[in-house]
Parts: sequence; structure tokens; C-alpha cells
Amino acid sequence: MWTVDLSKVVTAEQKASEARAALQSQYSAAIQAHLDAKARERQYDGIQTAITYRGDPNPQFSAEGEALFAWRSAVWTYSAGELTKVLVGERSQPSVEEFISELPAFTWPS
Repeated sequence: MWTVDLSKVVTAEQKASEARAALQSQYSAAIQAHLDAKARERQYDGIQTAITYRGDPNPQFSAEGEALFAWRSAVWTYSAGELTKVLVGERSQPSVEEFISELPAFTWPS
């Protein structure tokens, strides 16, 4: 007779939790890359660097930093809400590419 090492048994709840974590990690990485790519269009290192220019003495840098700050908030707010819908079964899971295309648009200030 064989024995089962119960410490190695993975429950359905654990599998679901791991799937949720993987989903969130995959989408979060893609969203962050999207935000950083936008900031790099204007030669910033990434979104984190760009938003530090809010209130900068250079009016263009300040405007860009402020606009990127507001956009980043809108993107993460939308993402959190929609990914929660996926996790609770209120919407089907889009591909990462489809999800990125749904995110709020950004327009550089003039």
C-alpha cells in the first residue's frame, strides 16, 4: 500500500489562488511596460521618473509630468476594476494585447 504526502497535495483553492496571482502578475507587468514606453517617447527613463517633473520650473516638463501622473492613475484604476471582473467571472479574460488596447488613451500636452 502506498501513502500520500498530504503536504504535497494542492487544493482547488490553492490552484485558483495561484492562477489569480499569475494573472495579476502578467497583466501588471504589461501595464507597467505600457506606461514606461509612453514616458520614454519623450526621453524619460520611465513613468516613475517622468512624474517627478510635476511642478518643475520648466513648464513643458511640468505639464508632461502632471499629464502622465493623471494618466497613470486612470490606467491603474481602470485595470484594477476590469481585472477584478475577470477574477470574479463577470467578464471573460482578454489577451494581454487586447487589455492594453482598452486602457485609457494618453495625449501629450502641447
